[in-house]
Amino acid sequence: MLDLGATTLILKLVDVTQTDNCGNLIPEFHRSVLEVLREPLESGQITISRAARQADYPARFQLIAAMNPCPCGYLGHPANKCRCTPDQVARYQGRISGPLLDRIDMQIQVGALPHDELMKESDGEPSATIAQRVENAATMQIQRQGKLNHLLGSSEIDRYCQPDEEGEQLLRQAMVRLHWSARAYHRVLKVARTIADLAGEPRVRRNDVAEAIQYRRAMREQ
Repeated sequence: MLDLGATTLILKLVDVTQTDNCGNLIPEFHRSVLEVLREPLESGQITISRAARQADYPARFQLIAAMNPCPCGYLGHPANKCRCTPDQVARYQGRISGPLLDRIDMQIQVGALPHDELMKESDGEPSATIAQRVENAATMQIQRQGKLNHLLGSSEIDRYCQPDEEGEQLLRQAMVRLHWSARAYHRVLKVARTIADLAGEPRVRRNDVAEAIQYRRAMREQ
């Protein structure tokens, strides 16, 4: 219950921080619903205002979303199964606004795998090995800056996430070519810093920046 002056509101809040299951693809949600995510993705909280009062609620969460490349889902399929027109593809992808995409750190296309690859036994690392590497990276971040990388502010990013000269040059070229905002620039730097931490590297290298750039190439930028 929130008392905002003369009006008392009964608020029913969706606790996104504890939601771990969502069956819908992100473009199937109403755009007005998706746009509400912009504030908590940026600040880690939501603000509800009415008259002269306002209330802030914590809303820091990890957003993992999926979408098809087009309405039928077959755009780019090796068998050329897609029959969507360019206008249909543009309208479908346009359901996700640029400002919302700007706040999503990693945007990766996952293509269809050939049947023979699907049948192969996985040769990836054990989960325990990966978990240990993540724990080591998190410990490195706490020791270096007192917080995890995703919590860094602009001035802290400039201090702790600056790449070497080659990495900086590569990032500037990507910003110009892909028309990134300052927000995108800082988010790529944090991802690059995390990649370097996972590799146990004290400095962000050109290869770390290159990998972070590839993780942020949305469909409409390619």
